[in-house]
Amino acid sequence: MTITATLVGDIPAIGRAEARALADTENRRVLELLTLLSDDDWNQPTDCPDWDVRALSGHVLGGMEGFSSVRQFVHIMRAASKAAGDGPFVDGMTAVQVQERADVVRPELLERLRVAGPKAARWRSKVPTPFRRVPMKEEVNGVTETWRMGYLLDIILTRDTWMHRVDIARATGREFIASADHDGRIVADAVAEWARRHGEPFTLELTGAAGGTFVAGRDGDEFTLDAVELCRTFSGRSTGEGLLATEVPF
Repeated sequence: MTITATLVGDIPAIGRAEARALADTENRRVLELLTLLSDDDWNQPTDCPDWDVRALSGHVLGGMEGFSSVRQFVHIMRAASKAAGDGPFVDGMTAVQVQERADVVRPELLERLRVAGPKAARWRSKVPTPFRRVPMKEEVNGVTETWRMGYLLDIILTRDTWMHRVDIARATGREFIASADHDGRIVADAVAEWARRHGEPFTLELTGAAGGTFVAGRDGDEFTLDAVELCRTFSGRSTGEGLLATEVPF
């Protein structure tokens, strides 16, 4: 069987319309996973050391509700800035999201996720361009970077929910539902960013429903691994060597 490789430079950027569709699907899938959990599942530790499944779910809900209206957006920006202090803004934001939802009972949490998921996907896609250009500082690979709010809205928030769905599935032993059109697109976009960040040639063969073969340049390093495990490596949840040590924000 002939395997068709994708040139990394041919992977298109995710535009607003596609970003909304990906966010909508991902928000729905994480809710579907959470509705399957038993009482014991909610107390399981996750790959996020400070959070069990319940706390992680509060963060996921916060990521949706905090970006679903102007009022919520202004609140999370102000609260996150205060909580972060001199540290990373995203750390402050996640801390606020978890703390503000710590006492929400599970049925209410699931109902709020059901409402907030499509609302957040829609609102994020309609944020005006001037706000999408607002800069924010984050540290990646030990270097302080300047992100635009549009990158957070279109890419990072969906990656974050996707990775936490992975965390929840791993913590509870539940199946991680993946498809080429949705999960494969998120993975391919992360691969393209990874390639831009290190700038070296490579051949990357990813297995699983979200996988594919990606090539940049000639005579580069060759890697074969599961697509989800690659993204866990990008996020720092698993250790990578060589080019795989290059972090990609999730």
